[in-house]
Amino acid sequence: MAKYGKNYIAAAEKVDSAKLYTVEEAAALVKDIDFAKFDATVEIAFNLNVDTRQADQQLRGAVVLPNGTGKDQTVVVFAQGDKAKEAEAAGADVVGAADLVQRIQGGWLDFDVAVATPDMMAQVGRVGRVLGPKGLMPNPKTGTVTFDVTKAVSEAKSGKVTYRTDRDGNVAVPVGKVSFDADKLAGNIQSLANVILRSRPAAVKGTYVQHVSIASTFGPAVNIDIASL
Repeated sequence: MAKYGKNYIAAAEKVDSAKLYTVEEAAALVKDIDFAKFDATVEIAFNLNVDTRQADQQLRGAVVLPNGTGKDQTVVVFAQGDKAKEAEAAGADVVGAADLVQRIQGGWLDFDVAVATPDMMAQVGRVGRVLGPKGLMPNPKTGTVTFDVTKAVSEAKSGKVTYRTDRDGNVAVPVGKVSFDADKLAGNIQSLANVILRSRPAAVKGTYVQHVSIASTFGPAVNIDIASL
């Protein structure tokens, strides 16, 4: 059995585990019960009634949160020629081609988002086994394999988050920081929820979203009333 510290126990006592809170109530409560000594991340978790063994029931995509994530994203772009110049102008932190692949092969992974133009994917594939497990591999479904590098870099810098189901049908995504106003947290949660709800696979029968909760980095979970989404 997990053992919790006194701060966690005190926070958990403020949460009614039998209650389903509205989005607005949950956002305010998760801020109130946070006890971290830093600006903790708030994460939302969806449990979905999907069979991830079926390709058509696997969710993967991206959404730009209206109020950002509260984190400065370091963005690298695999591009060359005019597209490399375009990426630099858009504010990419590192732009390269074969040289960037070599740098990653050497162990450098100090970035949050990787974007690539389609013509670079053959080279990017050489580091796929490194980027993939870290969730950094460019992918068309998340808008990170594209010739529109200006848009991709801009979205990554302004609060774009990716989502995908794990093998148990869960989707966990950061939606901001505890320093955010409650209404901004609620706005981010609602924007992400709208995308998840619209992404319901046609093959799913019965209740699609089974459970939703939010929690700060070290804090207890607060259950959200799905109807409020």
